[in-house]
Amino acid sequence: MVQQALVHHREGRLAQAAALYAQARTQAPKHFDAWHLGGTVALQAGKTADAVALLERACQLQPADAVCRMRLAVAWLGVGRHAEARIALEALVKAHPTLVAAWDNLGYARKCGDDLAGGIAAHRQAVALDPRYVSGWHNLGLSLAMQGEPEEALRCQERALALDPGHRRAASARLLMMQYSDGFSREARFAAHRAYGDMVRPRTAGVATDLTESEPRTRLRVGFVSPDFRQHSVAHFVEPLLAHLDHATFEPVLYHDHASEDAVSARLRGHAALWRPIAGLIDDAVEKIIRADAPDILIDLSAHTGRTRLPIFARRLAPVQITYLGYPDTTGLAEMDVRLTDAEADPVGEADRWHTERLVRFSPCAWSYQPPDDAPAVTPPPSGQKERPFTFGSFNHLAKINAATLKLWSSVLAAVPGSRLLLKSMGLDIPATRDALILRLRAAGIAEEQVELLGPTRGVAAHLALYAQVDVTLDPFPYHGTTTTCEALWMGRPVVTLAGDRHASRVGVSLLTAVGHPEWIAETESDYVRIAAGLAADRAALAAQCHALRDTMRSSVLMDHAGQAARFGEALLACRADALARV
Repeated sequence: MVQQALVHHREGRLAQAAALYAQARTQAPKHFDAWHLGGTVALQAGKTADAVALLERACQLQPADAVCRMRLAVAWLGVGRHAEARIALEALVKAHPTLVAAWDNLGYARKCGDDLAGGIAAHRQAVALDPRYVSGWHNLGLSLAMQGEPEEALRCQERALALDPGHRRAASARLLMMQYSDGFSREARFAAHRAYGDMVRPRTAGVATDLTESEPRTRLRVGFVSPDFRQHSVAHFVEPLLAHLDHATFEPVLYHDHASEDAVSARLRGHAALWRPIAGLIDDAVEKIIRADAPDILIDLSAHTGRTRLPIFARRLAPVQITYLGYPDTTGLAEMDVRLTDAEADPVGEADRWHTERLVRFSPCAWSYQPPDDAPAVTPPPSGQKERPFTFGSFNHLAKINAATLKLWSSVLAAVPGSRLLLKSMGLDIPATRDALILRLRAAGIAEEQVELLGPTRGVAAHLALYAQVDVTLDPFPYHGTTTTCEALWMGRPVVTLAGDRHASRVGVSLLTAVGHPEWIAETESDYVRIAAGLAADRAALAAQCHALRDTMRSSVLMDHAGQAARFGEALLACRADALARV
């Protein structure tokens, strides 16, 4: 029975293999392989909770089996039992120091336990043991990006792809890493995205629901696919749309691709007609769920950021497929029909030729920001107090703070004598990450005593309260902030941004135009320095602007939630009408 199951297992017929392993367990309850390999199939099929039960029993039968113990640790990671997984993997690499996959999984377990430096060390050990271990290079790259080293992270993804040109996750991660760099032409980025689209395109085209079905629904079913229907920046922008979407016209279905659910998830779930948890499921299983729901429109909200599900969009699961919000570029998929944006972030004509999708500029500003209910009140800029130095700040992800950005910020500090820089980001509570950033700051000409580095805070309110220590915020380049820009503005702090030639470096242009402050948008690096220094020079004017910013935001298109939801809905209807016209 187990031998028959193995044949199915090796050939990828997981359901048949699982059934045969289950029969084998019934006939021989102490058959180790029936439990171990059954658990392995469950893990591969995304049935992580089942895998935990099966692998725990297998480990009871043969406690010394290293591979089984490692797979159990992976299953524990999948259900959020990070501490147990880490302890098990630490013991495993101590007993079996050459077990490459155990080192790689330990890297992930350490990262989940807020030990990013330890995670990087474990991934490095994996690729040192086996320089051809593709997963190790990919995971090392992801961790290095979190530590603020996007250039080395990019090299890791490229190494993974050199070893395995068909590695989809590495190809997608490489595209994200390219966004942080100004070292690629638009032609090179576009070619790389199109290559990804070719990579994930199935040999046989998928068939979506017929646009002209004989008995159309009274409401359009709109599916949203994202790992971020929880406390996450994406939720700040999607919640106001879902809350105000016309439910007489649209039936929202949320496909939540993350194991965690929280209070934000509960609110979003309340705005949905259907809530579908898909975390951990393989693409085949997700495809089956979505095809059964038969959405009229399917919207991707993450693209190449993190847990991408773009390969299922390549299978054409809906008559109209749209990408929006999460990623600042084309998906590269010919099967993605539309990308929703605005004319400031993606200027008409110039941006269109760099997309496989049709660009639909549905609003003056593509975002609709919802600030947290517990955001603190706006405080006066701290430099108004006696003997307080003027403080520039940035709370952006470390991967965005590249050498070019630090050089620009160094010029700003030089233009405002006695000023300082406050940086807050994930990872800055880790000594190794702080030390790496301090070295990069020095290389840019910024002395350690000019900078204050802050790590994560507990809760959004505490995070926002730190803007009380900042006078003016500085946007990185070429990858602008989005949530961080909106948060800074909501907390009454001007944002200085440098306009670029693509969406990632034009988000700040869109947001600042939306709130009526185009004077904070620089066209050149010297403009950027001049604008920042000008804000520092007139403290009285700055205090007045800080005081007025929150009310300015409230009256802007950025917080016109009902209006934005209406524009969003009109865009969806127009996209469907356009698709019908093409039939």
